[in-house]
Amino acid sequence: MGRMNKLKQNLFLISFTAIALSACQPHKKLSNTAEKQVILKDSKTSSALSNSQLKTKYGALLTIDESRIENVALYALIDEWYGTAYKYGGCDKNGVDCSNFVGIVYQQIYATSLKGSSASIFNQCKVITKKELKEGDLLFFKIEGNSISHIGMYLQNNKFVHATTKKGVMINDLDEAYYAKYFYRAGRLEKINR
Repeated sequence: MGRMNKLKQNLFLISFTAIALSACQPHKKLSNTAEKQVILKDSKTSSALSNSQLKTKYGALLTIDESRIENVALYALIDEWYGTAYKYGGCDKNGVDCSNFVGIVYQQIYATSLKGSSASIFNQCKVITKKELKEGDLLFFKIEGNSISHIGMYLQNNKFVHATTKKGVMINDLDEAYYAKYFYRAGRLEKINR
């Protein structure tokens, strides 16, 4: 009996380790079913949100009519991660950095793999103007000197989502003084499924 329990415990540990190790693999291709299984949770109360509630919430945050929130899966994923603390190199709910957060969104929503730092992701993009921005385009910032050091993802109405060092995953406006000062370029990956 003790030997069987020990075997079960070892199998559990092996399974748990495999899951934990795969958590930091945001670039791994997910099945279509897995991509569409998004848990809708309010970031503060952990209660499930309906599509209507998500549209109302993010319509208000983006100061747009809720009817313009069409990619509900995107906003459900943002809602799931909203407020997650920043951690350099982090890629899970215990802490995530800006490039890994964008990589997770791209993998789960657009089935597109993004790898590397914000600077290396910039090199994979076609540069676009602010006037050309569409939901899912990438925003690059030079906060630490002359190098690209931060990345966010454009949503709508001048708003973008990103993982900040002080407040974690959140939504800001490109016209806020801090982000206007450090904004460098916008970029688009041509091969994403919008």
